[in-house]
Amino acid sequence: MSAKAKLFLQFIALAAAIAATAMAPQIFEVFDLMQLTLFAAMGVLALSLGFIWGFGGILSFGQTAFFGLGGYAYAVAAINYGDSTGAILLAMIVPAIFATVLGYFVFYGRISDVYLGVITLTVTLILFNVVNSTAGDEYRIGTAPLGGFNGMPSVPTFNMPFDPETVLDPVQGWYATGGGLILVYMFLRLLLWSPFGRVAVAVRENEVRASLLGYDPRLIKLAVFVVGSAIAGLAGALYVNWGAFVSPTIFALSLSAEIIIWVTVGGLGTLIGPVVGCFLIQYLVAQIGSQQTFNSNLILGVILIAFVLLLPKGLVPAVRDLLLQALRALPRRAASIRDADQPVEAE
Repeated sequence: MSAKAKLFLQFIALAAAIAATAMAPQIFEVFDLMQLTLFAAMGVLALSLGFIWGFGGILSFGQTAFFGLGGYAYAVAAINYGDSTGAILLAMIVPAIFATVLGYFVFYGRISDVYLGVITLTVTLILFNVVNSTAGDEYRIGTAPLGGFNGMPSVPTFNMPFDPETVLDPVQGWYATGGGLILVYMFLRLLLWSPFGRVAVAVRENEVRASLLGYDPRLIKLAVFVVGSAIAGLAGALYVNWGAFVSPTIFALSLSAEIIIWVTVGGLGTLIGPVVGCFLIQYLVAQIGSQQTFNSNLILGVILIAFVLLLPKGLVPAVRDLLLQALRALPRRAASIRDADQPVEAE
């Protein structure tokens, strides 16, 4: 596939996403718009894993650790300061710092990819149990009680920048969340076009070759890991803003497994794929949850197995390949029609 064809498809997808975000409040009722807001927040989470796994070669089984840290950091800051502006930034900074410390020991300790997945999974379990054990009144940060297994209710939602008195309504909240998803996508796309992104992909493909060229694969992988963790923290803030509530279930291992399914179904090695997979799977789970005939976990397992066996590249790469084949076939079809319309000269 040529670079021009890739750029054209990416531009079309981005334009469609911007148009859909702008038109959604005119199409959907408030309840459906709130559901889309949740999907968009989870789409940012899917992008975080899609970036570090698809382009950094780092499979994190515990991406919800950074998601939960971001959610709790936002809740604590928003309760203490009453302004979501700084709380959103803190929701990205705290997971990034935690990922820097964890990633340093993992990557500079030359721990293999398999053990990396186990470590991130273990960290998620530890965070869940630690936060779950903070039910007493003495467990508070500033004026924000952590609440333990009861969670933190009535968390202040997003307000206009540096204006705590102007709280966003559901439509404005959708614009903030959907716009945040688009901005994260554009940021990652520009990052992948930069020299750093090209080196990150080179490290994913062959660490030895990249090191022979003078790059430090450990530093590159650490940077990719930190960026993905900061994005997961932003997703945590968007999620808490949607529900005005956060609890230890934000660290759930079931959600970590779902993120992997989103990326696998949508298409590993793409940025659009994880978002598409996230929206499709969440919509399907929501529809299954409205009836009692099928178990949602069973359906998710069947979907994962089917895509791994039938569409190993994922949905978006498969559709992209079909579109490119159709575009390449158009000139040949036009030429054959033109040749057929020409009169046959008599000998």
